Amino acid sequence: MAEFDPETYRQMVRSYQERDDPLGWFDSIYSSAEGDHTAVFWADLAPNPYLSGWLKAHPLAPGEKKKAIAVGCGVGDDAEELSAFGYDVTAFDIAPSAIALCKNRYPDSKVEYLIADLFDYPEAWREAFDVVYECNTIQVLPGKYRIMARDAMVSLLAHGGTILVSCRSRLAGEQEEAIPLPLDKDEISGFVRAGLNQESFVAYDDDQTPPVPHFFATYSKPL
Repeated sequence: MAEFDPETYRQMVRSYQERDDPLGWFDSIYSSAEGDHTAVFWADLAPNPYLSGWLKAHPLAPGEKKKAIAVGCGVGDDAEELSAFGYDVTAFDIAPSAIALCKNRYPDSKVEYLIADLFDYPEAWREAFDVVYECNTIQVLPGKYRIMARDAMVSLLAHGGTILVSCRSRLAGEQEEAIPLPLDKDEISGFVRAGLNQESFVAYDDDQTPPVPHFFATYSKPL
């Protein structure tokens, strides 16, 4: 199993971006783990604590049935957390090797893990989900694909539903050449410009050394 090298990773991502194939490199990250979900370098192997906090603060009523979708589900921690709180969960990733890792990791899961493309998802998914969960997908995309991804996520959301957005953050004008490129406040506010209402917004530093700034925001689609 190859050791992770940040510069090699950035060069690989940039090479795909330069040939207008911004999604083509994802599968290589998961396939290089050789079936070991613990070897995926960006996986925290635990649910996002802000996702967990939101789920605890917004519990489903007894017998209530709601659908959630996890965008770019990676190795499945957040999808499983949504399921544990009672949601009927669809989790997808464009990388077949990521979905294989999820199915091997959670062989008895209630989550439906699927290979799918955010830019070409099944028509039955349109406005079909009460909760859409996005974690760190937009930040690994370049240029126009960031707006396309945001709009595709909004289109998955049912009226009255909520999208939860977790990402690295930056100040406007900083890290413009970074890979991945964190979102600034104006970019994440694009969910409001896309027709949603902001319900909550948190800016925080994680517990890495040095700390990495993040946003966790929630937006609702009007009824």
